[in-house]
Order: sequence, then structure tokens, then C-alpha cells
Amino acid sequence: MLLAQALIEKKVNLNDDIRKYLKGNYPNLSFKGKPIQLLYLANLTSGLPDNLPEKLPFKTNNHDSQLFELKMYHDNYSKFNFLTDLHYVKLIREPGLSSAHSNTAAQLLGFILENIYSGISYKDLLKKVILKPLNMSNTFYSVPDSLKKLYSKGYNDRGMLMPEIPKDAGSSGILKSTLPDMIKYINYQLKEKDNLTKLSHKITWGNLENYGVGLGWFLKTNFDKKKEIWSSGGTFGFSSYSVLYPEIDFAVVVLANESDQSAEDALSKIAHSIYNEVHFSALQRSSEGFGFSKSINLLVDTLNKIGFKDAIRVSDDLKKKYSSFKLIEDEVNNFGYHLLSKGNKEKALEIFRLNTDLFPKSSNTYDSLAETYESIGDKASAIKFYKRALELSPLSTNAAEHLKKLENK
Repeated sequence: MLLAQALIEKKVNLNDDIRKYLKGNYPNLSFKGKPIQLLYLANLTSGLPDNLPEKLPFKTNNHDSQLFELKMYHDNYSKFNFLTDLHYVKLIREPGLSSAHSNTAAQLLGFILENIYSGISYKDLLKKVILKPLNMSNTFYSVPDSLKKLYSKGYNDRGMLMPEIPKDAGSSGILKSTLPDMIKYINYQLKEKDNLTKLSHKITWGNLENYGVGLGWFLKTNFDKKKEIWSSGGTFGFSSYSVLYPEIDFAVVVLANESDQSAEDALSKIAHSIYNEVHFSALQRSSEGFGFSKSINLLVDTLNKIGFKDAIRVSDDLKKKYSSFKLIEDEVNNFGYHLLSKGNKEKALEIFRLNTDLFPKSSNTYDSLAETYESIGDKASAIKFYKRALELSPLSTNAAEHLKKLENK
């Protein structure tokens, strides 16, 4: 939103080279002559690493202990340290092409905004542009001592108390807020009454069929053709998920004082369950293809009549018969996991086989197929398709870990 404000005030253009707003020389912040643009910091396509410094010499291999080490290190990691380490970043791909989470990009955008606004601090910009206009009086960069007794405590999935977010998190996630303030904020975003929200929700990368990114928000068309706008995140001991449906004036915010690998997905499921139960009947929700596109529903209705083993042929036939029939890789994959969650392993297997046929160059489709074979005890097929997933994406840690486990049995 602060970037959108600078754009409205004509202080910047989204396609500006970020080095225009940095002091010093950063020849490394380009890839084969293509620089990182301001837009790329906001839509997750900068190519910058997730964190700076990129590697820390941890004293232990225990993940939980490493979080406490990380907290201690970053509490003393200054803006000067960050900008110094930024000189040593090496981009490995062209900026603007692929989307990936980056705390570095978010922090850098905050520092750049301070330069754009001639030294006004990020904290003061927040107050001026967002917190005061929305009357968010209980949202803080630094919580006053008198209110710290109200802090929620954050935990991991085993109930272990986690450290607070480091003091240097800045624009990548330092804010603390109350539920009433979050409701004010999400309601403001939901109404889309001004150019700030409209610009923030405008797609800048990707597409609405699968997912795209605006300025910090993810965007897509929901299965019921409604525009869905969401954001999620987590710190060491907290997870959050916020989703907006502006066309029907509906939004959900879900907060949890637990953070682990599955927490954000769990919050997403809660938010979508709330949406579905409010807007659809129990009968509608009970259908096998509920929550998926018309194409998926047409496919599953046909396969339920003639058998899932004909999934590849039926998909080809439906594509020829209906011009609107279109299967998207991620949705087919999600539908396969949906079937798995219902215990329909044989049906899921055929859907994952279909996805490899539709998208033969995708590592993820073979990885999912391999996982399904592994779940039904077909070790040879699981190994075969994990190997194929690794051929297509040598950095696939999931495939590598499962393959090592299977080959050592």
C-alpha cells in the first residue's frame, strides 16, 4: 500500500530500477542486464534470496534451537548490515519471471520507501498512510510496555514456546495488531473504495485461472467465478491467513498462535470452509467435485459413469467436445489430493496419471504420482516416478528425500 501511495503521488514508477533509490553501487542487482524493478519487490518476482544473510553458521542442527539463534543474531542485524550484505547477493534467474517468497525483497522495499520519502521512517509512513486514516490505534511497530502483557505467546506444533520475531524484521513482518484492528483493515481492503486498494489488488504477475500476484496480495478466480484475494504468513510462533471476496462483500481472517509446516494450509482450509458453509448448502458441499471448476466437475461426473481408468481418454474427448473445457495443472493436482483425503486412492492415482499426461514436463505432477504409488505400497513405481521428478527438477527436496528413504528400505 505504501508503494501504491508513492505511485499515486508520482514519486515512482513501478518499472523503475530499484538502484535508482539506493545509495551506493549495486551492479549485482541485475541479471544479464535486466535490473530488479520496484514492482518485482512487491509481487515476489525479484529473484532475491529469502533472507539476508543467506547462510548463518548455526551451532546446532536442531531446528527449534536454530530459531532462537536466528532471533539473537537478527536482533542485532542493522540496516547497515543488510545493505552491506546486499552487495554480495548473486541473482540466479531473471527478475520478473517467477514468484517466490522473499523477506529480503520486503525489507528492501521498506528501506527504499524511506529513501523515496526523504528519510521519513517506515514506521512513520505506516502511521501516516494506513494506521491513522483507518483508526488502527492498536497496531504497532513497537508495542508500548504498558500493553506487552496482552501479547499472545507463539508455539510450534509440539507446544514449545517460540521466540518473538526478530527486531530487524521491519517491513517483512514486524507489525503487531489486535483482532479489532485486523477487522478494520480487512474491511477497508474489502470495500476497494480508493486507488490504494485498487492498485494493490491489480494483478501484476501470473493469471487469475491459477494464481497471480498484485502488490503483496495473491489473486485468482474462485471455483464459483468470484474474485478471491488472499495473503498468508507466519513468524516463529504464529500463522495467519486473510482472504477477501470483494464482489460479495465477504472476508475471513484466521489467526493462530502456532507455526509449523502445515499451519498456513490448515488456516486456509478453515477460511475456505467458512466461506463454503456460508454460501453453499450441505447437499452442494457433499458432491465429489465441490470446490473445483466446472471442467473438473464435468470430468469427475463422466468418470464416475464409465470408470476412472479412462481418465486420459475422457479428458481428450471432453476437450474436443467442449471449447470451454480446460484442466489446470495445480487444480488437477489438488483434486487428486482431495480424493486421497477421502480415502479414494485408486481414483486419485488415475487423476495423478492424467496430470502427468497433460503436463509431462512438470516435476510436481510426477512427484504427486510417486507419492500416491508409495501410499498404496507400489515401491517400484514410486521410485520410478520420484526419479522422473528429479530429472525434471534436480533441486526437488521432497522427491530426493522420499527416494532415499525408499531405496534404503
